[in-house]
Amino acid sequence: MVRAAELAAEAPVERLATGFGELDRVLGGGLVPGSAVLLGGEPGVGKSTLLLQAADRLAATVPVLYVGAEESIGQVGRRARRLGVSAAELRLAAETELGRVLAAASRAAPRVLAVDSVQAVRDGTLPSAAGSVAQVRRVADALVEASRRGGWATLLVGHVTKDGLLAGPKTLEHLVDVVLAFEGDERSGRRVVRCVKNRYGAVDEVGVFEMTGAGLADAQDPSATLLGSRVRGVAGSAIAAAREGRRTLLVEVQALTAGSALAAPRRNVVGVDAGRTQLICAVLERWGGIELGGSDVYVAATGGLRVSDPGADLAVAAAIASGHLRVAAAIETAWMGEIGLCGELREVAGIEGRMAEAARMGLGRCVVPAAGRGARTSRGEGIEVVEAERVADALAALRECCAKRNVAATNNFLDTDPGADV
Repeated sequence: MVRAAELAAEAPVERLATGFGELDRVLGGGLVPGSAVLLGGEPGVGKSTLLLQAADRLAATVPVLYVGAEESIGQVGRRARRLGVSAAELRLAAETELGRVLAAASRAAPRVLAVDSVQAVRDGTLPSAAGSVAQVRRVADALVEASRRGGWATLLVGHVTKDGLLAGPKTLEHLVDVVLAFEGDERSGRRVVRCVKNRYGAVDEVGVFEMTGAGLADAQDPSATLLGSRVRGVAGSAIAAAREGRRTLLVEVQALTAGSALAAPRRNVVGVDAGRTQLICAVLERWGGIELGGSDVYVAATGGLRVSDPGADLAVAAAIASGHLRVAAAIETAWMGEIGLCGELREVAGIEGRMAEAARMGLGRCVVPAAGRGARTSRGEGIEVVEAERVADALAALRECCAKRNVAATNNFLDTDPGADV
């Protein structure tokens, strides 16, 4: 038994820097000795690349053992040469038997053990095949227990199902200390690591990477990376100032509406919450004067980032309204605010940081909720701040664009140029 006061007086937890600033951010500062980290992602997204590069950078200061359970030692070696892996303290092995993996770790005495993947390792004492529920539970439990006893940090790669969930028993996530989700479109160069569980730091942090010819690299300016390929001055586009962990990321949200021949029009969503998008469409109809009942609505967050922040609601609404009304905002605008069912805009956390990031990226205007204005100490440096109490007030900027073109401000703007800036 230990007194709580004694624990509070202990030295800070030791951490091992991975060599990736974005990965260390998501982990809370680096790997904790004796901990187990599970990295999940779809096939081809770059999990093995990230793991091998991180192992190489860690091996610059501490001994590391990388076990490839899905590849031969020759395949691992070829990938290592392609990525420029050459640390003297990095040991490579190719094993699929749990006993051999544990024996290799015992001989190497590493500070970090990396296993790719936990579904490919099997315990020979069980009759089931590798990847089965019993095997994954047994293998994960043994590797986590070994890391506790040996004092080394364990990195495990995990597969995901077609629904995007980690394959294997749900207890797998409870066994480990940290769960990371590796996301991104394999056809795009951007990758995102999201923390969904962390016993040693904050959750909901994200790290942004770029895939290059030499492997993965930290995105030096995530907002610039996510906005780099956007097309300016096009109807149906809005910039969300989304809060992910302790950082603000600017993400382009695109929307398209088209007449539907279906009794129940489509609501197709990529990268944003589908349920909230349905809610936003209903609010736009009831309180924004945007008729969407006979239209299919398509919404997507570009850049490979999945936006879960409710503060992006207003950007989704602005993108849908802009696409449906066929009007682009006159000034590049950042939209931030949560939308309520009664059409009101609610204050969101970190509003000043969101405005500061918009100003840093050279945007000319921010549309923010009027709620909470008394608590703000800044209105944004060098940027126009539009405060709105309701969705209809926030969409007034789009209607002003129409007025400048001498177009009647009605609920149907189909006579305007679909792609024109104002």
